[in-house]
Amino acid sequence: MRKLFDFRCTNNHTFEAFVEADVHTSRCKCGSEAKRLISPVKCSLDPFSGHFPGATDKWAKHHEDMAKAAN
Repeated sequence: MRKLFDFRCTNNHTFEAFVEADVHTSRCKCGSEAKRLISPVKCSLDPFSGHFPGATDKWAKHHEDMAKAAN
């Protein structure tokens, strides 16, 4: 299965290429060998899990204020 990966060559050029998942090197347009980069993972943590108590407190205060304004 081919996937899109980021690569960087020895001349510090960065590019994307569709390659098989088990391929870890590619050729840059400049002709030098390029190694596959580890891309950052997009993630978010649940504020209700307790890892972000400030976010949970802000959410609770906002909802209390909205309830007071509705009454």
